[in-house]
Amino acid sequence: MTTLAPSPPLLRIGPHTVQPPVVLAPMAGITNAPFRTLCREFSGGKGLFVSEMITTRALVERNEKTMQLIHFDASETPRSIQLYGVDPETVGKAVSMIVDENLADHIDLNFGCPVPKVTRKGGGSALPYKRPLLRAILHEAVSRAGDLPVTIKMRKGIDDDHLTYLDAGRIAVEEGVTAVALHGRTTAQHYGGTADWDAIARLKEHVPEIPVLGNGDIWCADDALRMMRETGCDGVVVGRGCLGRPWLFGDLVSAFEGTATRQAPTLRTVAGVMLRHATLLGEWIGDESRGVIDFRKHVAWYLKGFAVGSEMRKKLAITSSLEELGAQLQELDLDQPWPDGADGPRGRTSGNNRVALPDGWLKDPYDCAGVGADAELDTSGG
Repeated sequence: MTTLAPSPPLLRIGPHTVQPPVVLAPMAGITNAPFRTLCREFSGGKGLFVSEMITTRALVERNEKTMQLIHFDASETPRSIQLYGVDPETVGKAVSMIVDENLADHIDLNFGCPVPKVTRKGGGSALPYKRPLLRAILHEAVSRAGDLPVTIKMRKGIDDDHLTYLDAGRIAVEEGVTAVALHGRTTAQHYGGTADWDAIARLKEHVPEIPVLGNGDIWCADDALRMMRETGCDGVVVGRGCLGRPWLFGDLVSAFEGTATRQAPTLRTVAGVMLRHATLLGEWIGDESRGVIDFRKHVAWYLKGFAVGSEMRKKLAITSSLEELGAQLQELDLDQPWPDGADGPRGRTSGNNRVALPDGWLKDPYDCAGVGADAELDTSGG
């Protein structure tokens, strides 16, 4: 196994020390409080675990679903919220609300989401193309955040002809952002192809004043070590690599502490984690059945690589109670060892997509007319 020596420097996000330098990427519909709890348990509480995306409009309007999504367990520290917004005033109001009501200890801003419902409004990974708008949002957020650190997560750009990450990184430094995370793909790539780690290295060289975190194609702990070594980045952001693999954060702690210990759970152990995940979701939602239904999307990720027939997979994916889920899991060959090749791409993998953008968005990167509060989404999460 690969080890990293000497030990990587401490990652500092404002007043917060993140050691090992590992961050759970915010993922809509995934990184809710129950999933964050699982990941923290496996890591022993080490690392930084970010909430799923919270839209600034929904937060300011105190949308019921959004207010549930910003709930943190008492054991979560620091509390990390990711905000999405396209209107500087609304973003500023949301940040002020977080500060005034002590809702979080760290704010991350989303400039990396490639989903059409976001980019067609000019948000997510489309927004950094409009340099003045990006600067205005960052200025409002940082100026209203007080002592709370503000970070951003972004992509390389809209496509290979419209790269923005170097300009966006420089604007972030100038506006007082604490750290930047780069997913080494464009919006057009979505999650297809291979992440461009060279871009992460270029960004680190371009903005040496602040920490640069790398994101993309970290499927196992040794991938994280390799990214740090090859790019010189200050930390890693793990997204799809932990889908159905919350124990990856335990492996990451071991890797960064220089040990070769890696978890290779049997299917019996995996089944126990699945049942606990579904249980936590039911407790969080306040309804066991709804929790199990929400858990269904995780089933295929947990079972990837194991010998589980298609009919049983279908049965597990339509369960609606903990008793039913537990009984069906017991029908599996639970003594199966961890399968070879089980690590690797999970979740969405499509690429080379046509990017949904507002009309005329690419004509002038400095013309921000027509982008305002009406472009704000009114719901959070997945």
